[in-house]
Amino acid sequence: MKYFKYFLIFILLLIILLLTNNIFDKKDNINLQLKEDNINLQLKDGIVKIKTFDDKAPNHIQHIKNLVSEGKYNGVVFHRVIDGFMAQTGDVEFGNSNSEKFDLRRAGTGGSGKNIDQEFNDIPHTKGVLSMARSSDPNSADSQFFICFDDATHLDGQYTVWGEVIEGIEFVDNIKKGDPMKNGLVEDPDKIIKMWLD
Repeated sequence: MKYFKYFLIFILLLIILLLTNNIFDKKDNINLQLKEDNINLQLKDGIVKIKTFDDKAPNHIQHIKNLVSEGKYNGVVFHRVIDGFMAQTGDVEFGNSNSEKFDLRRAGTGGSGKNIDQEFNDIPHTKGVLSMARSSDPNSADSQFFICFDDATHLDGQYTVWGEVIEGIEFVDNIKKGDPMKNGLVEDPDKIIKMWLD
């Protein structure tokens, strides 16, 4: 009887130990998932934190995260910025000020060379939302994206929304604006200093 009590206590402690480890493992997995959902974008005035909508645009987000991990966005300019509307960036081919191929006149015409099929979704284009730039072909989005300065609901259902600013929107508001008479073309534009996954 005495040994049976010890045996029961041992089994009970073993179960508690296993449950505790399982809880910590789940907590670590949740933290990892939360971390993977965030992208940091450093601008001249500060860091912008972006939450991604992985369930809404998984292919676009994976492509963007790959480019971020490779450092492709570091030094890329905001080549088209329209006050009250949006700031466009992401031309990793001709818009990267750190590259030998940098050409401000051609910025906005290049990309990574990999088009992603559209993933239009139900998230509206509101202030702080990030969405993919594209040509008239719905499946032509590549590396370029824009950040909304204000609500632009006329774009809903026509462009792939993939994220939103959750911190640092004031730094986005400070991005240098372009000439409204030249469709937002920016001379001596601001740039993405660095992008990285959190």
